[in-house]
Amino acid sequence: MISSISKAFSLARKQNRPALLTYTVAGDSTKKKSLEILKSISSHVDICELGFAHNTPIADGGQIQTSAYRAIKNGTKIKDVFQIVKKFRKSKFSRPVILMGYFNMIMQYGENKFLNDCKKNKVDGLIVVDLPWPENKNFAKKCKKRSICYIQLLSPTTSFKRLKLIVKDSHEMIYYISMLSTTGGKLKVSPSNILANYRRIKKINPNKNCVIGFGITENTISRLKSADGLVVGSAICKEITRSLKKRQNPVTKVNNMVKKLRSKII
Repeated sequence: MISSISKAFSLARKQNRPALLTYTVAGDSTKKKSLEILKSISSHVDICELGFAHNTPIADGGQIQTSAYRAIKNGTKIKDVFQIVKKFRKSKFSRPVILMGYFNMIMQYGENKFLNDCKKNKVDGLIVVDLPWPENKNFAKKCKKRSICYIQLLSPTTSFKRLKLIVKDSHEMIYYISMLSTTGGKLKVSPSNILANYRRIKKINPNKNCVIGFGITENTISRLKSADGLVVGSAICKEITRSLKKRQNPVTKVNNMVKKLRSKII
Protein backbone atom coordinates (compact mmCIF):
# COMPACT_ATOMS: atom_id res chain seq x y z
CA MET A 1 0.00 0.00 0.00
CA ILE A 2 1.35 3.44 -0.98
CA SER A 3 1.72 5.80 1.99
CA SER A 4 0.15 9.27 2.14
CA ILE A 5 3.64 10.78 2.12
CA SER A 6 4.61 8.92 -1.09
CA LYS A 7 1.30 9.94 -2.70
CA ALA A 8 2.01 13.61 -1.88
CA PHE A 9 5.40 13.45 -3.61
CA SER A 10 3.93 11.57 -6.56
CA LEU A 11 1.26 14.24 -7.07
CA ALA A 12 3.85 17.06 -6.93
CA ARG A 13 6.02 15.20 -9.44
CA LYS A 14 3.09 14.83 -11.85
CA GLN A 15 2.62 18.62 -11.59
CA ASN A 16 6.33 19.13 -12.36
CA ARG A 17 7.14 20.87 -9.09
CA PRO A 18 8.67 20.06 -5.70
CA ALA A 19 6.42 19.14 -2.79
CA LEU A 20 5.97 22.04 -0.37
CA LEU A 21 6.38 21.13 3.30
CA THR A 22 5.66 23.61 6.08
CA TYR A 23 6.75 23.49 9.71
CA THR A 24 4.82 25.06 12.57
CA VAL A 25 4.95 24.44 16.31
CA ALA A 26 1.87 22.79 17.80
CA GLY A 27 0.19 25.24 20.19
CA ASP A 28 1.60 28.42 18.59
CA SER A 29 0.22 31.00 19.09
CA THR A 30 -2.55 29.10 20.90
CA LYS A 31 -3.79 25.52 20.54
CA LYS A 32 -6.84 26.81 18.65
CA LYS A 33 -4.83 29.14 16.36
CA SER A 34 -2.31 26.35 15.69
CA LEU A 35 -5.08 24.16 14.30
CA GLU A 36 -6.57 27.09 12.35
CA ILE A 37 -3.17 27.78 10.73
CA LEU A 38 -2.87 24.13 9.62
CA LYS A 39 -6.38 24.16 8.16
CA SER A 40 -5.78 27.50 6.46
CA ILE A 41 -2.48 26.58 4.73
CA SER A 42 -3.37 22.97 3.88
CA SER A 43 -4.86 23.82 0.49
CA HIS A 44 -1.46 25.24 -0.58
CA VAL A 45 0.91 22.64 0.90
CA ASP A 46 1.61 18.96 0.33
CA ILE A 47 2.82 17.85 3.76
CA CYS A 48 2.56 19.54 7.17
CA GLU A 49 5.36 19.18 9.70
CA LEU A 50 4.24 19.87 13.25
CA GLY A 51 6.78 20.36 16.03
CA PHE A 52 6.20 19.45 19.64
CA ALA A 53 7.72 22.23 21.74
CA HIS A 54 10.88 21.57 23.74
CA ASN A 55 12.51 23.92 26.22
CA THR A 56 16.12 23.10 25.20
CA PRO A 57 16.03 22.52 21.43
CA ILE A 58 19.48 21.73 20.05
CA ALA A 59 18.72 22.22 16.34
CA ASP A 60 16.26 25.12 16.43
CA GLY A 61 17.17 28.74 15.84
CA GLY A 62 15.62 31.80 17.43
CA GLN A 63 12.40 31.92 15.40
CA ILE A 64 11.35 28.35 16.20
CA GLN A 65 12.51 28.74 19.82
CA THR A 66 10.19 31.76 20.14
CA SER A 67 7.30 29.72 18.73
CA ALA A 68 8.12 26.84 21.08
CA TYR A 69 8.24 29.21 24.07
CA ARG A 70 4.73 30.49 23.24
CA ALA A 71 3.45 26.90 22.94
CA ILE A 72 5.03 25.89 26.29
CA LYS A 73 3.63 29.03 27.92
CA ASN A 74 0.19 28.02 26.58
CA GLY A 75 0.57 24.67 28.37
CA THR A 76 0.82 22.58 25.19
CA LYS A 77 1.68 18.95 26.00
CA ILE A 78 2.17 15.97 23.67
CA LYS A 79 -1.44 14.88 24.29
CA ASP A 80 -2.53 18.31 22.98
CA VAL A 81 -0.35 17.83 19.88
CA PHE A 82 -2.21 14.58 19.17
CA GLN A 83 -5.55 16.37 19.58
CA ILE A 84 -4.48 19.02 17.06
CA VAL A 85 -3.43 16.28 14.59
CA LYS A 86 -6.66 14.34 15.13
CA LYS A 87 -8.83 17.40 14.42
CA PHE A 88 -6.71 18.42 11.43
CA ARG A 89 -6.88 14.96 9.85
CA LYS A 90 -10.68 15.17 10.02
CA SER A 91 -10.72 18.53 8.21
CA LYS A 92 -11.64 19.13 4.55
CA PHE A 93 -8.11 19.77 3.26
CA SER A 94 -6.28 17.28 5.46
CA ARG A 95 -2.65 16.63 4.48
CA PRO A 96 -0.06 14.08 5.61
CA VAL A 97 1.36 15.06 9.01
CA ILE A 98 4.95 14.61 10.16
CA LEU A 99 5.66 15.19 13.85
CA MET A 100 9.06 16.63 14.66
CA GLY A 101 10.73 16.78 18.07
CA TYR A 102 13.24 15.36 20.52
CA PHE A 103 13.62 11.83 21.84
CA ASN A 104 13.68 12.56 25.56
CA MET A 105 10.07 13.78 25.33
CA ILE A 106 9.11 10.54 23.59
CA MET A 107 10.90 8.55 26.29
CA GLN A 108 9.08 10.42 29.04
CA TYR A 109 5.74 9.88 27.30
CA GLY A 110 6.57 6.20 26.78
CA GLU A 111 8.02 5.00 23.48
CA ASN A 112 5.34 2.42 22.61
CA LYS A 113 2.52 4.60 23.93
CA PHE A 114 3.79 7.49 21.78
CA LEU A 115 3.97 5.36 18.62
CA ASN A 116 0.55 3.82 19.27
CA ASP A 117 -0.94 7.30 19.73
CA CYS A 118 0.76 8.40 16.50
CA LYS A 119 -0.91 5.50 14.70
CA LYS A 120 -4.29 6.12 16.36
CA ASN A 121 -4.28 9.83 15.45
CA LYS A 122 -3.08 9.26 11.85
CA VAL A 123 0.44 10.68 12.11
CA ASP A 124 2.21 9.76 8.86
CA GLY A 125 5.84 10.38 9.74
CA LEU A 126 8.34 11.26 12.47
CA ILE A 127 11.52 13.30 12.60
CA VAL A 128 13.45 12.84 15.85
CA VAL A 129 16.25 15.39 15.72
CA ASP A 130 18.51 13.92 18.43
CA LEU A 131 18.14 10.25 17.48
CA PRO A 132 20.56 9.70 14.57
CA TRP A 133 21.38 6.56 12.60
CA PRO A 134 22.37 3.87 13.64
CA GLU A 135 21.03 4.55 17.15
CA ASN A 136 17.56 5.01 15.66
CA LYS A 137 17.41 1.61 13.91
CA ASN A 138 15.28 -0.11 16.54
CA PHE A 139 12.92 2.86 16.88
CA ALA A 140 12.62 3.15 13.08
CA LYS A 141 11.63 -0.55 12.88
CA LYS A 142 8.90 0.08 15.45
CA CYS A 143 7.67 2.97 13.31
CA LYS A 144 7.61 0.83 10.16
CA LYS A 145 5.54 -1.85 11.89
CA ARG A 146 2.90 0.82 12.48
CA SER A 147 3.15 2.22 8.92
CA ILE A 148 4.80 5.41 10.21
CA CYS A 149 7.65 6.81 8.11
CA TYR A 150 10.80 7.45 10.16
CA ILE A 151 12.64 10.26 8.40
CA GLN A 152 16.43 10.08 8.47
CA LEU A 153 18.48 13.29 8.53
CA LEU A 154 21.52 13.85 6.30
CA SER A 155 23.93 16.79 6.44
CA PRO A 156 26.73 18.33 4.32
CA THR A 157 29.32 16.62 6.55
CA THR A 158 27.83 13.11 6.27
CA SER A 159 30.47 10.94 4.59
CA PHE A 160 29.52 9.19 1.34
CA LYS A 161 29.95 5.79 2.99
CA ARG A 162 27.59 6.80 5.78
CA LEU A 163 25.17 8.39 3.28
CA LYS A 164 24.83 5.08 1.46
CA LEU A 165 24.15 3.17 4.68
CA ILE A 166 21.54 5.68 5.91
CA VAL A 167 19.76 5.88 2.55
CA LYS A 168 19.67 2.06 2.36
CA ASP A 169 18.10 1.88 5.82
CA SER A 170 15.67 4.78 5.29
CA HIS A 171 11.93 4.66 4.67
CA GLU A 172 10.19 6.54 1.82
CA MET A 173 11.46 10.03 2.72
CA ILE A 174 14.81 11.49 3.75
CA TYR A 175 15.67 15.03 4.86
CA TYR A 176 18.80 16.84 3.70
CA ILE A 177 19.94 19.68 6.00
CA SER A 178 21.25 22.32 3.59
CA MET A 179 23.93 23.84 5.81
CA LEU A 180 25.72 23.58 9.15
CA SER A 181 23.49 25.82 11.20
CA THR A 182 20.47 25.85 13.45
CA THR A 183 17.15 26.42 11.72
CA GLY A 184 16.40 29.91 10.43
CA GLY A 185 19.97 30.85 9.64
CA LYS A 186 20.71 32.88 6.54
CA LEU A 187 21.50 30.58 3.61
CA LYS A 188 25.31 30.46 3.75
CA VAL A 189 25.75 27.96 0.93
CA SER A 190 24.96 28.62 -2.72
CA PRO A 191 21.87 26.85 -4.09
CA SER A 192 24.10 25.20 -6.73
CA ASN A 193 26.27 23.62 -3.98
CA ILE A 194 23.18 22.50 -2.05
CA LEU A 195 21.75 20.89 -5.19
CA ALA A 196 25.10 19.22 -5.98
CA ASN A 197 25.01 17.51 -2.56
CA TYR A 198 21.34 16.72 -3.04
CA ARG A 199 22.10 15.00 -6.37
CA ARG A 200 24.79 12.85 -4.69
CA ILE A 201 22.09 11.57 -2.33
CA LYS A 202 19.59 10.98 -5.14
CA LYS A 203 22.13 8.95 -7.12
CA ILE A 204 22.33 6.44 -4.25
CA ASN A 205 18.64 5.66 -4.59
CA PRO A 206 16.54 7.77 -6.98
CA ASN A 207 13.33 6.25 -5.56
CA LYS A 208 13.74 7.87 -2.14
CA ASN A 209 11.94 11.20 -1.74
CA CYS A 210 14.57 13.67 -0.57
CA VAL A 211 13.60 17.06 0.84
CA ILE A 212 15.83 20.04 1.55
CA GLY A 213 15.39 22.12 4.69
CA PHE A 214 17.11 24.96 6.66
CA GLY A 215 17.49 28.48 5.28
CA ILE A 216 14.59 28.27 2.83
CA THR A 217 12.59 31.47 2.46
CA GLU A 218 10.56 33.34 -0.17
CA ASN A 219 13.90 34.63 -1.54
CA THR A 220 15.62 31.25 -1.89
CA ILE A 221 12.89 28.70 -2.58
CA SER A 222 12.67 29.15 -6.36
CA ARG A 223 16.40 28.41 -6.81
CA LEU A 224 16.00 24.98 -5.20
CA LYS A 225 12.85 23.81 -6.94
CA SER A 226 14.50 20.89 -8.73
CA ALA A 227 14.44 19.00 -5.38
CA ASP A 228 11.74 16.45 -4.54
CA GLY A 229 10.53 18.67 -1.73
CA LEU A 230 11.33 21.88 0.16
CA VAL A 231 10.70 22.62 3.83
CA VAL A 232 9.90 26.09 5.14
CA GLY A 233 9.73 26.51 8.92
CA SER A 234 11.53 29.42 10.54
CA ALA A 235 10.17 31.92 8.00
CA ILE A 236 6.63 30.86 8.98
CA CYS A 237 7.39 31.06 12.73
CA LYS A 238 8.85 34.52 12.13
CA GLU A 239 5.64 35.57 10.35
CA ILE A 240 3.56 34.39 13.34
CA THR A 241 5.75 36.45 15.71
CA ARG A 242 5.56 39.50 13.44
CA SER A 243 1.77 39.32 13.14
CA LEU A 244 1.33 38.99 16.92
CA LYS A 245 3.55 42.04 17.53
CA LYS A 246 1.47 44.04 15.06
CA ARG A 247 -1.79 42.67 16.54
CA GLN A 248 -2.68 41.07 13.23
CA ASN A 249 -4.28 37.67 12.66
CA PRO A 250 -1.46 35.08 12.32
CA VAL A 251 -3.78 32.69 10.45
CA THR A 252 -4.36 35.18 7.62
CA LYS A 253 -0.73 36.34 7.50
CA VAL A 254 0.72 32.80 7.39
CA ASN A 255 -1.84 31.72 4.79
CA ASN A 256 -0.82 34.63 2.53
CA MET A 257 2.85 33.80 2.98
CA VAL A 258 2.39 30.11 2.14
CA LYS A 259 0.39 31.07 -0.98
CA LYS A 260 3.40 33.14 -2.13
CA LEU A 261 5.80 30.27 -1.42
CA ARG A 262 3.64 27.93 -3.48
CA SER A 263 3.54 30.39 -6.40
CA LYS A 264 7.36 30.47 -6.49
CA ILE A 265 7.73 26.71 -7.08
CA ILE A 266 5.06 26.19 -9.74
